[in-house]
Amino acid sequence: QVQLVESGGGLVQAGGSLRLSCAASGRSFSRNIMGWFRQAPGKEREVVAAIDWSGGSTYYADSVKGRFTISREYPKNTVYLQMNSLEPEDTAVYYCAAGGPRTVLANHHSYDYWGQGIQVNVSS
Repeated sequence: QVQLVESGGGLVQAGGSLRLSCAASGRSFSRNIMGWFRQAPGKEREVVAAIDWSGGSTYYADSVKGRFTISREYPKNTVYLQMNSLEPEDTAVYYCAAGGPRTVLANHHSYDYWGQGIQVNVSS
């Protein structure tokens, strides 16, 4: 079985920083793309950032560009999301996801594996 486990969430004041980690375990699987999504109460799930697993090219939503950085570490099968200059609008449950060759980057329905989600709260 394949598991994605997020860690690093919590409560932080506006202007602070957090780093989320997503560790993959289990049998090998295609992971052309790994991404971070978030979902606030009453809102649709939206892509935050994504990375090509082998090539390392990245994508960021306009709302987080310049503040968040996605990266991956091959030996640990781990993807990270460094979040700086956090704002109350960043408050949400954050999900790690992995997709294969046919995954469409911004379409959460096309991803194959998901983590359990982790809460990030940013206070004023």
